[in-house]
Amino acid sequence: MILFPAIDLKDGQCVRLKLGDMNEATVFNDNPGAQAKTFEDQGFEWLHVVDLNGAFAGESRNGAAVDAILASTKNPVQLGGGIRTLAHVEAWLAKGIARVILGTVAVRDPELVKAACKAFPGKVAVGIDARGGHVAVEGWAETSELTAVDLARRFEDAGVSAIIYTDIDRDGVLKGLNIPSTLELARAVSIPVIASGGLASIDDIHRLLEPDCAILEGAISGRALYDGRLDPAEAMRLIRAARES
Repeated sequence: MILFPAIDLKDGQCVRLKLGDMNEATVFNDNPGAQAKTFEDQGFEWLHVVDLNGAFAGESRNGAAVDAILASTKNPVQLGGGIRTLAHVEAWLAKGIARVILGTVAVRDPELVKAACKAFPGKVAVGIDARGGHVAVEGWAETSELTAVDLARRFEDAGVSAIIYTDIDRDGVLKGLNIPSTLELARAVSIPVIASGGLASIDDIHRLLEPDCAILEGAISGRALYDGRLDPAEAMRLIRAARES
C-alpha cells in the first residue's frame, strides 16, 4: 500500500479545497517546493500533485510551482490537472514527472488516453472523479452521464498504469474514504486503483491495511496531513509493518 501525500496547486500555493469548490480553498503553504521536501523527509515515497487552475483552464497554470517541486524532491511525482494533449503529456514527462494523470480528456477523448499509454508505457494514469457515482469533468464543474465503472472499463486493455478514484462528496471534508465504492471499482477492472477523497485519520490507514483492500495500489491524503489529524510517522510505521508481515 502506497500513501500518496497530496499537493494541490492554486495560484502557485499549496491549498486544499472543500468539495472541489475553488472558492473554498485553504492555503497551507506558499512554498510548494518546501512542502514536497517536507513530505520526503517524513518518509513518503511518492507525491501526488494537482494543478487546480489547470484543471479548469485546460492547460498548465502552475508550471513554475511544479518545477519547484521537481527540483526539491527525489520522490517520483504524479501530476494531474489540465493535461489534455499528447504534447502536454510528453512535455511533463520530459521535465521529470513520473506519471501523468488524465481526467477530463479520458471522458472527452478516450482514444487520446490510449495513444498516450502506447507512446509512454507505464507513465499514464486516469483520474476518475465521481459525484454520486457519476464522473465529473472540467475541474468537477460538470457531471457526466458516465458511471465510474463504465469509464474505467473503457481502458481495461489500454495499458493505463493506475486509476485515481476520487469521491468528490468526501473530498476535503474528512469524512473518511469511500471504501465500498473504491473496492467496487477495483473489482470491476484489472487496472490498479488508488483511493482518494476524505482520508481523515489513522483509522483510514488501518482500514486500508485490511485484507479486502490489498487489491488497491494505495490512497491519497491531503487535508488530514496538513492539519495534523493524520500523523505521518505513525501512518508510515503501520504501512511498513504491513509490508514486512
